[in-house]
Amino acid sequence: MQDMKEMKPLLEAIMKSAKRIKVAIDVKDIGYSQQENSSGETQLQLDIQCDMIIEEELSHVPSVHTLASEEKEDAMAVHADGKYLIGFDPLDGSSLVDVNLSVGSIFGIYTNDFEAKSMLASCYVVYGPRVELVFAFEGQVRLYLLQGGEFEYVKEIKLNEKGKLNAPGGTQQNWEPYHKAMVDGLFQEGYRLRYSGGMVPDLHQILLKGGGLFSYPATSDKPEGKLRQVFEVFPFAMIFEYAGGGAIDGKNRVLEQSPRHVHDTSPCFFGSNYEINRVKEVYANV
Repeated sequence: MQDMKEMKPLLEAIMKSAKRIKVAIDVKDIGYSQQENSSGETQLQLDIQCDMIIEEELSHVPSVHTLASEEKEDAMAVHADGKYLIGFDPLDGSSLVDVNLSVGSIFGIYTNDFEAKSMLASCYVVYGPRVELVFAFEGQVRLYLLQGGEFEYVKEIKLNEKGKLNAPGGTQQNWEPYHKAMVDGLFQEGYRLRYSGGMVPDLHQILLKGGGLFSYPATSDKPEGKLRQVFEVFPFAMIFEYAGGGAIDGKNRVLEQSPRHVHDTSPCFFGSNYEINRVKEVYANV
C-alpha cells in the first residue's frame, strides 16, 4: 500500500497546475493553433498551454518517472529514479470554454506501466463557477474546494445505490437499437437528462448528486468507443468504484482492461449500482 506521504508531492503539483490553469482559462484569447493532437484534432491554444503547465509542475516532482498526455503522441521520460507514471488529459472539454461551460483536467497515477491494475490513485479538477478537485486513493474519494488560493478538504464522496441522472454520450443516430432502448427506458423511469458534452462536469454532477448513469457506448462510427483508457476511463473508473458505484465497458469491469497503446479507447459506463446492473442486463445478450 502506498503511503499518503508519497502521494502528497504529486497532489500538490496537481493543485498548483489547477490554479495556473484557472488563470489561463480566464484570458480572452483561446483561439485555435496550427497543431493537431494525437487524435488529429486541431488544438486550442489553451489545450497546449494547459498541457505545458501540467508537464512543468509534475516534472518538478522527483518521484515522477514518466508523463503521458492526451495531447502528445508519445510518453515522456522525466526522472530515471522516479516510480510513478502519470497519464493526464490537460483540459477535457476544452471546446466548451468559449461558451463558458465547465471543463476539467483528469489524472491517473500508475506504477510500472499504464495498465488499469497498476493505477494507484486518480484525480480530476473541475473549472466552473468554483474550482473543485476530487482525489481517489486507498479506497476513498475526497472532494476539495479552491478557497482563497488554497484547496480545502470538503467531504468524502459516496454514491447512493440508485441515482436520478442520465448522461448519454455519442451521436444518437450511431447508437445500437438496444442501447437506445436502454437510455429511453431510464428516461421513462423518471431520470433527468444531464449532458453538457464535457466528461468531467457530467461525471462530477453524477458523483455529487448521488448517482445516475454516464454512458459512452461503442457506436457505428466509433466501435472502440471515443474516450481514452489511460487518461479518462481508468481514472474515473477508480473514482466510481471507490465511491461505491461501478464502471464497465458494457459487460466487464473497466479496471480489468489492458490497453495496447497509451491512446487506446474503450466504451464506458459509469454509475451507481442500479444503473450499472441495468447496463449489464442489456449488454449480456449482445
